[in-house]
Amino acid sequence: MTSRTHEAHSHEGHQDHDHGHDHPHGHDHAHDHPRGHAHDHGDHGHSHPTGFKGLLHEIFVPHSHDAADSIDDAMQAHSAGVRALKVSLVIMLLTTLLQAVVVAFSGSVALLADTVHNLSDALTAVPLWIAFVLARRQATRRYTYGFGRAEDLAGLFIVLMIALSAVFAATEAIDRIAHPRPMQNIGWVLAAGIIGFLGNEAVAVYRIRVGRRIGSAALVADGVHARTDGFTSLAVVLGGIGVLLGFPLADPIVGLLISAMIVVLLVGTIRSVGRRLMDGIEPDLVDRAEHGLAHVDEVRQVEQVRLRWVGHRLRGDALVRVAPMSLAEAEHVAARAEESAKRHLPKLDELNVRVTTAGGEG
Repeated sequence: MTSRTHEAHSHEGHQDHDHGHDHPHGHDHAHDHPRGHAHDHGDHGHSHPTGFKGLLHEIFVPHSHDAADSIDDAMQAHSAGVRALKVSLVIMLLTTLLQAVVVAFSGSVALLADTVHNLSDALTAVPLWIAFVLARRQATRRYTYGFGRAEDLAGLFIVLMIALSAVFAATEAIDRIAHPRPMQNIGWVLAAGIIGFLGNEAVAVYRIRVGRRIGSAALVADGVHARTDGFTSLAVVLGGIGVLLGFPLADPIVGLLISAMIVVLLVGTIRSVGRRLMDGIEPDLVDRAEHGLAHVDEVRQVEQVRLRWVGHRLRGDALVRVAPMSLAEAEHVAARAEESAKRHLPKLDELNVRVTTAGGEG
């Protein structure tokens, strides 16, 4: 049960935030839509690149919250996340196995680097899977907020695996440049590269789609990881074509390019996971929570809203200002305000609403 505090004194020194929801005593709301209606605020205070840059942004930095087919129920979200990880783990292990067979008799360093990276991508599903299972456990006296943060810790493991695969790919490529070895069965190498691309892209689409629906930044990041692996698999194909054209160093050079692409991916993933660990939140989600709180007639002003992701669920607190009223009335307003915020932000599990009066005794 969310605890709420009624502050019967005036907060004259508190900095007011103008959200366009100031309600005078007559409660003449600026919005005339029915209360409880879930509004579309997907673009509220949020802009994105357009054109070719926008396409690249969507491919490598997709949204992780509130798609049109969003899964808002906590249990359904957990189940969907675990199912996505199971399916993608099987697909990536099969893809890696097929590529490893080709590596064994082709000697392609680019394909070896790609295979190792695909294996690391498959293994990142394991800690995420564990995190999703832990998130379903009840809170304890030691972990009073539950275990949702395990998902963010799994994101750190993803970062580590990406970094290790970049180091391995670069080391193998440099060794192959210093000690050239011929590539054999190039046709099979090309086929393995195409298999790697198809397997990775299938996993990427699935992980990103489910991650968006349940609000999981870690799952979306893992999907972007798989998508970039797919492009590195295509780079293996380019290396094989270079060898066929009489340029044997094309294979290790492509291996170095793969390492560089992994580093680029690493930067984006660190930013995404780090933002969650630092309690970063998408501003449009705050806007939607504020809008929901302001839907309650008695709320004159929304003074503060703080939200954080705990795994793929939201928690937070808010401070709203009302006219002088009794403690019982303030508790009632706080409860209605929380419910209104949840209707506008379905992934919100808990919002601790505090009520302060505009002045005088409540």
